[in-house]
Amino acid sequence: MLSSILFYSLDKAIRSYRRMAQATLDRAGLDITIDQWLVLQVLLEHDDLTQHEIAERVFKDQASVARILALLTRRGLLSAEPLPHDGRRTRLRVTAAGQHILAAVQPIVLQNRAIALDGISSEERTQLQRLLERITSNCAPPA
Repeated sequence: MLSSILFYSLDKAIRSYRRMAQATLDRAGLDITIDQWLVLQVLLEHDDLTQHEIAERVFKDQASVARILALLTRRGLLSAEPLPHDGRRTRLRVTAAGQHILAAVQPIVLQNRAIALDGISSEERTQLQRLLERITSNCAPPA
């Protein structure tokens, strides 16, 4: 039975959380997807990443990230500044409009996390974090 498979349950939990989180953003009237928010947040924290590095951090393929970046730039939430030493590359920066939407999303993200983690103790959260990190480590390619 699928429900007895740990990774099926893990995927189901993640997908349920993403659906709930997106619905909450939609109800709040914020015109942004979870993936777009993730990309903006990553770029706010690290404005020197390549598309490949962004893709790795948000767990998306490079083509999806390229589409998200183009959309965020068209919407004025990101700006692309050419790098002076490399005319082929640009530095992506979150604009004031992008920072505004991130600020509007932040309390909703915190609320969504609180809802999802309701009834789970601090110790259980710590244990779950350790277990998930161990699974990630176990699945990493050999060095």
